[in-house]
Amino acid sequence: MDSIRDLRRILGSCRTIAVVGLSPQWHRPSFFAAKYMQEHGYRIVPVNPSAPEILGQRSYPSVTAAAQDGVQIDMVDCFRKSADIPPIADEAIAIGAKCLWLQIGVVDEASAAKARAAGLDVVMDRCVKIEHARLFGGLNWAGVDTKVISARRPQQLFY
Repeated sequence: MDSIRDLRRILGSCRTIAVVGLSPQWHRPSFFAAKYMQEHGYRIVPVNPSAPEILGQRSYPSVTAAAQDGVQIDMVDCFRKSADIPPIADEAIAIGAKCLWLQIGVVDEASAAKARAAGLDVVMDRCVKIEHARLFGGLNWAGVDTKVISARRPQQLFY
C-alpha cells in the first residue's frame, strides 16, 4: 500500500485523523506531525488519556471513545510502539475507519493483515506528515528531492 497513487488517494480522502499517542509537548514528533496536518486542512482528533486538550481539540482516552462521542474518524494514525498496535487496529476496524496508518518504525504485519481483511487501507513505517509534504508539494520549496518525477504539477488538495 505504498504506491504514490495509493498514498495520494488515502491522504486526499481521509480528512479526519485520530492521532493515537499524540503528545501535548510541542517538541515531540507526534505534535509536529499533527500540527502540520491540522494546518493543511485536516481535522485532528487527539487520542491521549492523560491530556484533556491538544492543539485546541478535545483529547479522548481511546479511538472508541471518540467514535462514541459522534466523531467520524477516517484515519487512525498510530504513534505507539508495535506491541501496542493490535487493540488499536481492532478499534479502527470496529469504528469503520478507512485507514490504519503506522508511523515510522511501527510495523505489525498481523494487525495490518487483519485490518486489510476488514477493508481498511494500511500504511506502515511511514510518517503521514512526510508523505503529505512529499506528495503535495510541501517539500519542494526547500529544494528537497521528492522522488516524484513528472512534468505536471502535483495534484493539490482543496483547502
